[in-house]
Amino acid sequence: MLYTDVPFDTLHEECGVFGIYGDDLIKPAMATYLGLYALQHRGQGSCGIAVSDMGVITSQKGKGLVGEVFSDDVLDSLKGQIAIGHVRYPVSGENVSQNAQPLLIGHRNGRIAIAHNGSLTNADDIRQELSQHGAMFHTTVDSEVIAQVIAQERINSPSIEVAVQRATKRLKGAYSFVVISPTKLIAARDPNGFRPLALGKKGNSYVVASETCALDSVGADFVRDIEPGEVIAINSKGINSLKENCSGKRNICMFEYIYFARPDSIIDKIPVHEARLKAGQLLAHQNPVDADLVIGVPDSGLDAAIGYANESGIPYGIGFTRNNYVGRTFIKPNQSERMTSIGIKLNVLKQVVEGKRIIMVDDSIVRGSTSANIIKALKNAGATQVHVRISSPTLHYPCYFGTDIPTREELTSNHNSVEQLCKLIGADSLSFLSKDCLGKLIDTDKKTYCDACFTGDYPIEIGRGTTKDG
Repeated sequence: MLYTDVPFDTLHEECGVFGIYGDDLIKPAMATYLGLYALQHRGQGSCGIAVSDMGVITSQKGKGLVGEVFSDDVLDSLKGQIAIGHVRYPVSGENVSQNAQPLLIGHRNGRIAIAHNGSLTNADDIRQELSQHGAMFHTTVDSEVIAQVIAQERINSPSIEVAVQRATKRLKGAYSFVVISPTKLIAARDPNGFRPLALGKKGNSYVVASETCALDSVGADFVRDIEPGEVIAINSKGINSLKENCSGKRNICMFEYIYFARPDSIIDKIPVHEARLKAGQLLAHQNPVDADLVIGVPDSGLDAAIGYANESGIPYGIGFTRNNYVGRTFIKPNQSERMTSIGIKLNVLKQVVEGKRIIMVDDSIVRGSTSANIIKALKNAGATQVHVRISSPTLHYPCYFGTDIPTREELTSNHNSVEQLCKLIGADSLSFLSKDCLGKLIDTDKKTYCDACFTGDYPIEIGRGTTKDG
């Protein structure tokens, strides 16, 4: 059984969003519930659904998993023609109920609800500016900042979608968000496209979601990715697209392909499963080693392990059994609870690894504690060697765009060489994917992705007031 007595070390994606403008073919609240289930991997601390019923907006949200917050009775009570939903990972210490989304806010022309994925780099500046003009904030999340800016812009805008477009010109950083007004569903993506956002359709219903797997969950056909900088508004007349902010830039977070997204999702036309297979193939080509078996650390290491096995010719095997009723290890904000989660999450299949030289493929190393723990468990189960291959480069810089990557001080690669880290985690050898290979994962020779956590090359300027050291 796996265990650890040092701080957990894995990457945290902060949230996922879903929205639907529905008709009689599919109940919006139920569709949103199913969509959030499909996006549960993006956030397991809190969730919520807001609906607009003939112009009246109500919501239900709370701490916990989707299946814990929403009962049949609750879903039956959420009647409406438009719905949005949100799943969220909380930063340690602030998983409070008022920060759960969607957020509802009133303004001069009515009421809106918003759900947001990403992180603003100028949120503190905007919050201070609005507060000086009388705005009152009830949460600590960037989503409320976005909502307040939209409400301010709505005063002199002819429509809610124009207000959203004008608001996005004042926002810096990463955001993919959905908004409902009494009669419309609006979706927006930041001009760099840091976070994914996809559009789908089922019958006369339009669906927007962080990943295409959520479209699949409600039987919606994928239409297209919402473009970076685009704002779309959906009502009974169809879709209105506003592209004034579209610059043609693309800086999708590379960890969407390496770790965050579900392998059955397609992001900006690239299948996540194929990107991970390529990562494994490139690892095998760059960092070969004699071994008897290739295994992957569930879940995001599995596809890369298959790619490594296919390229190397070394057999692929299932090295771990996973308790599917335990979420990712970061769902518990309390440290002692995290230890319990790790301890029951995985178990080594001794009959598979005993007496074998193992290549273990994983997606990243943040602090090194989890890797050390897994390697120890493999060797306790009889593995004679454990060679670790990581399907991403070494991490050196924090993220300001929605991934909870620690400060530079907390990242182990800033204190250890690869050789030192290999000894630290107890591996027989250790190799990371080269930074030069990142573009190959998504078939591009242009810089259409964000790799700042590896390189420190941030696509946009980082505003003051951020909490991580640079």
